[in-house]
Amino acid sequence: MIRFEDTGGLDLAAALDCGQTFLWQPLKGGAWAGVAAGRAVVARMEGAALVLEGAEEKDRPFWEHYFALDLDYPALLARFCAGSRRLAACVEHRPGIRVLRQPFFETLCCFIISQNNNIPRIRAITARLCRGLGEELAEDIYAFPSPEALAAQTPESLAFLRAGWRAAYLIDAARAVASGRVSEEALAALPTGEARALLMTIRGVGPKVADCVLLYGLSRWEVMPMDVWMKRAMGRLFPRGAPVCCRRYQGIAQQFIFDYARASLPRGGEKKRSRGAKG
Repeated sequence: MIRFEDTGGLDLAAALDCGQTFLWQPLKGGAWAGVAAGRAVVARMEGAALVLEGAEEKDRPFWEHYFALDLDYPALLARFCAGSRRLAACVEHRPGIRVLRQPFFETLCCFIISQNNNIPRIRAITARLCRGLGEELAEDIYAFPSPEALAAQTPESLAFLRAGWRAAYLIDAARAVASGRVSEEALAALPTGEARALLMTIRGVGPKVADCVLLYGLSRWEVMPMDVWMKRAMGRLFPRGAPVCCRRYQGIAQQFIFDYARASLPRGGEKKRSRGAKG
C-alpha cells in the first residue's frame, strides 16, 4: 500500500470520472479499481490523503507522476481564477479535477475506442480488450494488452470486443507502435504540430483524438481537445479564445471547462459522452 498525504486538493472521483480515462471502475464506498501500465490498484481518499491499495513502494514515483501530484495545482488554479471570472466558475465547479499522465499506448487505444461512443460502452469495450488479450495480474484483473499482442490480431479475431469498425483502427494503431513507425519517444521529441501530424497517420485518428492523446498520454498541457461540449462551452464562455491566464496550460484549463459544460449544458436523454465522441 502507498499513501500520499498531501494531494493538493485532489478529488479522486472528479479526476477519474471527467472523461479522460476509461480504465477505472467505481466501487462501493467511493473507492476506484484501476490498472495502469501493468499495475493494478484500488484507490481511495482518506481525508486529503490518497491511498493506493495493492501498490508497491517502488512504484511511488510512477503513481505520483500518474496523478500529477508533482504539479502545483493549487498555485495553477489560483492563477486561472485570478485571471478570468468565467474560468474561475469552471474551476470552482469541481476544483479537485486533475489531468492524469496516462500511459501513451493505452491512451491512444482508448481514445480510438471513444469515437462516436459513450463512457459506459467505452469502459465495457476496454475491459473486454484487457480480459481478452492482456496479462492476468490477479484473479479477474488484467493489464492492458501490449502493442505486439494487439498487432497480431485481425478484425475477425477482435469480434469479441463488439467494437465495430474501431477494431481495424486499433490494429493499425498497434502495428504502428509495435513497428516503431509511431513511438512515444519520437512524439515526445517533436513540436506539437508535427507530433499531431504523426499521430494522424494512424488510421482513424483525426485531430480530436490526436489532441486527446497529446494531452492525456503525452502531457502536452498546451493542447485543447475540441469536441461538441468544448465548442459549445468556448462559444458561450470564451468566444475570444482561451484566457491569457492559462497560457501553456490550456489543456488543463479545458478539463475544467469541459466538466463544467457537461454539467451545465446537458443534452436531453443522452449518456455522458467521451472526449473522442463526434461533435
